[in-house]
Amino acid sequence: MRIVVTGKEGQVDTSLQQLGEAQGLTIIRLGLPEIDLSNPGSLSAPIEAAKPDVIISSAAYTAVDKAETEPELAQKINGDGPGELARIAARLSVPILHLSTDYVFSGDKDGVYTEDDETGPVSVYGATKLSGEHQIAAYTPNHVIMRTAWVYSPYGNNFVKTMLRLGETRDELNVVADQYGCPTYAPEIARALLSSARRVVEDSDPSLRGTFHLTGAGETNWAGFAEAIFKGAEARGRKPVKVNPIPASQYPTPARRPANSRLSGEKLNVFYNLTLDPWRTSLDDCLDQLLSR
Repeated sequence: MRIVVTGKEGQVDTSLQQLGEAQGLTIIRLGLPEIDLSNPGSLSAPIEAAKPDVIISSAAYTAVDKAETEPELAQKINGDGPGELARIAARLSVPILHLSTDYVFSGDKDGVYTEDDETGPVSVYGATKLSGEHQIAAYTPNHVIMRTAWVYSPYGNNFVKTMLRLGETRDELNVVADQYGCPTYAPEIARALLSSARRVVEDSDPSLRGTFHLTGAGETNWAGFAEAIFKGAEARGRKPVKVNPIPASQYPTPARRPANSRLSGEKLNVFYNLTLDPWRTSLDDCLDQLLSR
C-alpha cells in the first residue's frame, strides 16, 4: 500500500514513516519544498505523481499562540490546505485521513467530549482546524477525521521534551493544574492511523468514514502529566524536580486553551476495534527512548 503523508518534521509523520516502513508499507512524506499547504496550488502534482492508495493529512500550523497574530496563514495551512487535499483525494478516488484537534471544542463541558458534541473553538488555531474539518467533509465523503490531543513523542517539540529540558536546570516548576486532557503518544497515533488506512482502502462501509476521537487511555492535568514525567525521569537517573500546581490564570497566554480536552474514544473502538495504550504506559516508552540516548 502506498501512503502519502503530509509533513516531514512532525511527530506524527515521523512516527508514521518509522512504523509504516517496519510494516512493509510505502510511505511517501511530502513537505517543504515539494508541497506547501499555504499554497494549495503546490499540492496536486507531487501527490498525483506519488500514486497513493490513501492520503494521511498530518501536517498543520501548530503554533497556537502565534496563530492569534497570523490568522490568515493559519487558515491557509489548517483550513484551505486540507480542503485542497480532500479535492485531490476525491479526484484520485482515494480516501483521506486527517488529523484534527481537541481545540475545536470550547472546553466548557463537564464530561468527556464525543464526536456528536457541539464544536466551539476559542482560539484562532482551533477555528482554523475546524475549518479544515468542514472543508474535508464538504469535498469528499471518503474521509476519516481523527481528533487527538496533547501529542508527545521522542521527536520534535512537545511537553515531555520541554519538561525534561527545564528540569535539567531547575529544581521546581509551576505547571497549570486546571486544564484536563488525555496525553497521546505519536507512535500510538501512527499505529491507529495505519490500521484505519488499511480498513478504509479495503472496505467502503460508510460507518468507517466520518469523525472519530483518537487519544491515549486515561486522563490527567498538565501538572499531573509533569509529575509523571519527572518521576519517570528520576527513576532513570535524573535529579528530582518538584511540580507546583497553579491555575491557568497565573500563566496567561495569547491564545485561550480549552479547560477540558478529554475526548471519548468509544466510537473508534466500536467501529475500528482500536484503543490506544494508557498514557502512562506510552510515557514510559517515550522516556526510555529519550533518556537512553
